[in-house]
Parts: sequence; C-alpha cells; structure tokens
Amino acid sequence: MTKGKLLTTPSRLLKLIIPLTPLDHNSDRKDVEPLALLVHPNQPLSYLERLIQSELPRIKNESRDEKIPHVYFKAEDSQRDEMEPPQRKQDDSAEDLHEDYEGELEETKFDGRSEKTGKLGKQSTTRAASIGEGGVESYSGLGHEAASEDGQEGRHFVRWSSSTEIGDFIRDAARGKEFAVEIEGASQEIRVAVPSFNDRTHYLRLRLRKAATKIIDLAAIKQECDLAAHQRAQQFAAGGAGMLVTYWSLVYYLTFQTDLGWDVMEPVTYLVGLSTLISGYLWFLWHNREVSYRSALNLTISRKQSQLYQEKGFDMQKWESLIEEANAYRREIKQIASEYDVDWDEKGDEKDDKVTEAMRKVRKQNGRKGKDEKDDEDDD
Repeated sequence: MTKGKLLTTPSRLLKLIIPLTPLDHNSDRKDVEPLALLVHPNQPLSYLERLIQSELPRIKNESRDEKIPHVYFKAEDSQRDEMEPPQRKQDDSAEDLHEDYEGELEETKFDGRSEKTGKLGKQSTTRAASIGEGGVESYSGLGHEAASEDGQEGRHFVRWSSSTEIGDFIRDAARGKEFAVEIEGASQEIRVAVPSFNDRTHYLRLRLRKAATKIIDLAAIKQECDLAAHQRAQQFAAGGAGMLVTYWSLVYYLTFQTDLGWDVMEPVTYLVGLSTLISGYLWFLWHNREVSYRSALNLTISRKQSQLYQEKGFDMQKWESLIEEANAYRREIKQIASEYDVDWDEKGDEKDDKVTEAMRKVRKQNGRKGKDEKDDEDDD
C-alpha cells in the first residue's frame, strides 16, 4: 500500500508528503515521485484538495469527457462498533438477546411483580470505555506512535467534509495511526501517518527549551540583584525606624528633662508634623505615587535594582522579551495539548523551577493589568 507522511515545520506549517498513485493501474511502478505540500492547520481540506488536484492529470468519465479527479480524505471511525446493533438470530428470544448483549440479567420488583432488567456486561463496558465518559470521544495524542492493534485491516474509515479545517481533521485522525487520501480513478488509496502530539510540538518545545536556557542564565543574575536590593530596602526601613525612635526620645527628653517644657515643645512638634505632611504631598507630586511606607519601600527597591542591574550587565528588556517569548510558546503548546486531549508536563521543557515561576509571575501581572483595563472600560 502506498504510504505518505505528515511532518511539522519550524514555521508552524504542516508538510504533507504523498506519493501520487499513478492512474494507469500499474501496481508494479517504482518511480513514483513524492509530492510535498505546505498547509496551515487552519486551512480547510478543500484547499489541500485543490493543491493535490493541480498535480493530477485529468480523467475521463463515462461519457468520455475529461474532468478533474475528486480527492477524498478519510479518518478512522472509532464508534462503528458502538453504533451497530447486536445481531439477532432467528431462534433467539428477547431475553436471550438481551442477556447475550448486556450480560447477566437482574430481577427488579415493580408493583409487586418481578421483572428482569439488564445489567451492564463486559461487552458494553469495554465499548463505553473506548468512547469515553459521557459518550465523548477521547484522544490519545499518540498518532503514528500508537501501539499496533490486532485486526487493523478491518478498520473502518469515514469520509470527512472538505470544509473541515485541516487541524481538526488531524486531531480526530490522531486516534488512529494514519488517515487515507483517496483519489478518484487511482488504483489504491494513499495512507498517511498521523503526527502525534510530540511531532506537532517538536519545534515549539525546542524553542521553549532554548528560551528556558537563556532565562536560567539571566535568572541567576536577577535573583542575586533582587536579593541585594531587598536587603538594602530592609536596612533603609530599619534606619527609618531608628530615626523615629530617636525623634520620640528627643521630644521626651526636652519636654520632661529640661526647662523648655511642653509650652515650647508643643509648637515644635506641630511644625515638624506639618512639615512632614507638606513633604509627603511634594513627594506625591514629584513621583506620582501614593504616600505610604509601602510605596517608599518599593521605590527604594526599584532604584537599587536598576543600579545593580546596570552594574551586573543585566538587560531588563531582554529578560522581558524572553519571558514573553517563552509564554507564547507555552500558550501554543497548551493549545495543541488541549486539541489532542493530552497532559503536557511543562516543567520538563522549562527545565528549571525558576523559569516556571518567572513565567507564571508575568502571566499573573498581565492578567491583573487586563482586569484593571477592563474595569476602567466598564467604569467609562
């Protein structure tokens, strides 16, 4: 049987390589030249159909008129057995048929009468498990990496509409190992190996690992600078506390231990408090920040961080660009993982907990910014 393959590319396109089956019905032909086509997952199957048709010779119909051959795309149907009713023999009764299909019968009492009701047997349990919980199909994401099963020749393929997106078709076909391309007038159909989740995300995961390696190198420098900046801010806060204690002690001593008394110290403390209020307001006008101990502490940390980053040669713009790039790769991989219904271990590709934490922190910040902007729009 003629085989083809579907590959991923660094440009996120899909590369379909198929050996076009000759139309002369010559099964011994050896010089079949493969055809490579680049398609996007969001394009419909009709686009791929037209690409293949442009490479095919015309065929003649029953009235000897030339026409372009039709191209059909088929994927394995997992629900064929589940949709078929049980075969009933002529000498089987209703109870025998029910017992064979569902398993051992149970008796249930209704209004004092005993009626036999079916119990879910092994056959139905196996069928239900193959479909998934609630009758929803599940996807392994293995594609051509799936283990071989017995009776593959008896697999049933169904034809898909040409309006279906290529990505949706591949995701459904990933439940099997391959899908079929049938060309009108060809001696045999073309089977194409379905890419697995690992195949679809190969280049994305490579780029994520490359970005994670760069982030790890920068994360060590950033962590060192941040730790030093926080220690400096703590020293500044401790110095401020010491100044307040010194001021209180000085006022206490001058008020109760000297001849100045409260008559002199009262206007002094009033002027000091008023000066503090005016200074805070001027600080707000200059820095455009709320006057508080927390904002003063954050300003101290930010300034010290900028100073240390410059001394250590840490490029903050490069750091933010790498984090944003890594989050973009992660978002695409997570989207493909949801399409294939697989669990992706992102920590394995992000390599380090520092990378994971840094990316998560940026995502939270972006989420808060988006929420604040939405709230502002709602207020307007």
